[in-house]
Amino acid sequence: MSSAQHGGHEPLSVSVVIPVYNGATTLPGLVKELAALTTATQTPNGLVFRISEVLLVWDHGPGGSDDAIRELADTHDWVRPVWLSRNYGQHAATLAGMTSSGGEWIVTLDEDGQMDPAFIGAMLDTAYEQHAQLVYGKPTNPPPHGAIRNAGSRVAKWFFVKFLADQDFEEFNSYRLVLGEVGRSVAAYTGTGVYLDVALSWVVAEVATCPVTMRQEGRPKGGYNYSRLFSHFGRLVVSSGTKPLVFVTGIGIAFVILGAIAAIWVAYNALVSSLPVNGWASMFVALMIVGGAVMMSLGIIAQYIGAATNMSLGKPLYVVVKDPRATFPTRDS
Repeated sequence: MSSAQHGGHEPLSVSVVIPVYNGATTLPGLVKELAALTTATQTPNGLVFRISEVLLVWDHGPGGSDDAIRELADTHDWVRPVWLSRNYGQHAATLAGMTSSGGEWIVTLDEDGQMDPAFIGAMLDTAYEQHAQLVYGKPTNPPPHGAIRNAGSRVAKWFFVKFLADQDFEEFNSYRLVLGEVGRSVAAYTGTGVYLDVALSWVVAEVATCPVTMRQEGRPKGGYNYSRLFSHFGRLVVSSGTKPLVFVTGIGIAFVILGAIAAIWVAYNALVSSLPVNGWASMFVALMIVGGAVMMSLGIIAQYIGAATNMSLGKPLYVVVKDPRATFPTRDS
């Protein structure tokens, strides 16, 4: 199978987008691996592709990441820096890179070196075999994190796949291959606070997965604490549309039914037997359960109101600027 069967004799062009926050130690090695794919490369099935550009999106992180980006851009003409005005988060940075890309296909990678670029060819094969506009790398080995974080990640992904996604997702993570025109369109209209994979699920026709092997991080662990992970999950839920509000309605209906059953039980016992006076323990438990359900429902609704407020105020998802060193040449970036 040749590249001519998929649009011409020229190799398929691939843009690689890497959001950068604290990647000073890992980026040089990752870019070196990508350099081997900047010339015409054949996939396992015979497609020919090349990486035409690597977009390093600086998310205003610490640790000299900006200097690493400058050095790599000076060394390789296919490395393109994208500078953000402040820290917006990984998903916003990824969208900024996707907007700036020009390849027929877009690959998104993390900066920490866990994702092996050698699987890009296999992901392209999967896309053309299954006519999929979006392909996720599906790890064949356990993620290199702690047991608690891995369990939480599995629960969050299961919840998204089963209840929130508009497509039949089998797996999702930040190792993605997406058709360029689809990725750039999503990046252009996605609003603030929207989870990238939710936005992609709104528009792609087919989603596929490709087996990949995850590597150990090339730096000390600790980029995500549990507070940030919970915030990550909250954005996933709220940005999925109005589906979570169905759960709020379901909770209300469930407690109305339980309340009706309890009322019938109390009325029956009042008629056929005497009711004990000392029922404070069961009453306390009931109040805690109902109160917790009410507070959870109000919290979900409040998140929706907050997201709608940010959008109505015109809060930007990100702002791209020129190199901070060009603006403040005498100040450390």
